[in-house]
Amino acid sequence: MSDNPSFSSTWSAAILNQPPLIAPSRSFIYPQNIPGEEDALARGALHVQIRPATGGSYLITCALGFTDPNLPTGIYPCPNPDHLLALAGGYAYLSDTLHPETCILLPLKPVTAIHPLPEQQLLIFLGFHSLLAWGAQGLLWQTARLTWEGLKITEATPAHLHGLAWDLMTDREVPFTVDLASGRHTGSAFPPSGAASS
Repeated sequence: MSDNPSFSSTWSAAILNQPPLIAPSRSFIYPQNIPGEEDALARGALHVQIRPATGGSYLITCALGFTDPNLPTGIYPCPNPDHLLALAGGYAYLSDTLHPETCILLPLKPVTAIHPLPEQQLLIFLGFHSLLAWGAQGLLWQTARLTWEGLKITEATPAHLHGLAWDLMTDREVPFTVDLASGRHTGSAFPPSGAASS
């Protein structure tokens, strides 16, 4: 399990170096039934043994999004203590450990980093061009495009995220601010959004 102390969890988990020789009675493969992802496991996979609060342990196999070793892979707690985040080569899988037959593959591909905000009960996902916020009840918002490519978060306050976005036209990083309640932004390498997607 990750040593990230940001959120509490009701589960315990371990990453396996390879799938077990004898598969457990319960095992799940992600993603499931997503167009374009039929051959995703050919890129490799993250294997995780999970012991939820109830129901007995099980195995999840998460297909790698990309084989780039710079993209994150690991397991992390979430704002909802029953949920587990599995990052596999930049793909983010949100799994309810009490109902592992269902799993959400985040639309942000690839995820380049995560930024937990325990005070706000938010998990912020960084991509190449935008940010996405996940709360205890699920997806809250995804920003409009902030940059040509490359984002950094420099500060988090109770209501806002501040960061830097690369501007192709000037070849420099420009500051931006994102409202944590709405996902709307000011600044950045692109014009402010009227509204973020949710």
